[in-house]
Amino acid sequence: MPPFAFIQLTQRFFQRAAVRTLLTLSLAWAAALLCIALRIPLPWMIGPLLMTAGLTMAGGPTASWKPLRNGGQWVIGGALGLYFTPQIVSLVGSLWWVMALGIVWALALGLVFGAWLHRVHASAGPFHIAGLSRLTTYFSSPIGAASEMTLMGERHGASTDLIASAHSLRVMLVTLIVPFGFQWAGLHGLDTSFPGPRVVVWPSLALWTVLTGIGCWVMLKTRRTNPWFVGSLAMSIVLTANGLSQSALPPGVINAAQLVIGISLGVRFTPSFVHMAPRWMASVALATVVMIALCGGFAWGLSHVVDLHWATLVLGTSPGGVAEMAITAKVLQLGVPIVTAFHVMRLAAVLLLAEPMYRWWYQERL
Repeated sequence: MPPFAFIQLTQRFFQRAAVRTLLTLSLAWAAALLCIALRIPLPWMIGPLLMTAGLTMAGGPTASWKPLRNGGQWVIGGALGLYFTPQIVSLVGSLWWVMALGIVWALALGLVFGAWLHRVHASAGPFHIAGLSRLTTYFSSPIGAASEMTLMGERHGASTDLIASAHSLRVMLVTLIVPFGFQWAGLHGLDTSFPGPRVVVWPSLALWTVLTGIGCWVMLKTRRTNPWFVGSLAMSIVLTANGLSQSALPPGVINAAQLVIGISLGVRFTPSFVHMAPRWMASVALATVVMIALCGGFAWGLSHVVDLHWATLVLGTSPGGVAEMAITAKVLQLGVPIVTAFHVMRLAAVLLLAEPMYRWWYQERL
């Protein structure tokens, strides 16, 4: 066979979605094992994330199969719900005012972030980006609901590529910086109690799987945001809070869920991502680091008025995604239900208030 024909045949082979998916899964698994050997935090998510992002940006044949990603969110949401025993639900309920402060903090931080992006890039100067609107900078800035902010921005005529890239970069940086920072500081294992089921009971697990699947289905039918994660989480909380969850999840299933979530984050970083407005990406990265530091200070202040460790509050108020920060809390054993509740409440607030806040904050000032 001529060399050129062989190259074409090879390219067509790797263009097949099934082949790319299997190759990505295999490399992600190898990356996770390497991270375990190197004692890197969250190896089953960070290893696949870094490997997939690097290979994707280099133009490699990566792929994230949507059903696998949905299944990963289903597993993680359900696993987090197992922490919400009646005692934990009561504790979370008593902290409603702390979560309200966290929501106000996140909304204010997003507004400042968006205003700074617009000032840096829309005004005349070396970082000017032609045609950059307030809509684009605003919907690039809310803390949480990354996919939904891109859709909202598209509906209003904003630059969706800049919005999506800003949220993807922010989530990835937080997912990397916070766990590594916690490992360096020795902040793990502070919440060793797991009040939910500890043993895998297969009949109970099968019933739990069906019921959490129904929760996902209801969320899908009602067109709710993040249905696979939120639907499974909500149903698992209901079951656990009423003493009906009798089985833990196999560790291998949870590791696999982290792996496919890491892949789904990594494939967002396409080759065009590398060349997309480098100044824009640099400013988003800088702002993300500053926001992490500010959230650390905010959490430290909150820890003086509420009986929670500041590391748990850092995860609860950090500018990361709900699934990624909840996984971080679970792996590092840092107040899983508190962190999950913080992020779910913030997600709901951002989805409800993002567009009204834009009209109030900007349009009245035009």
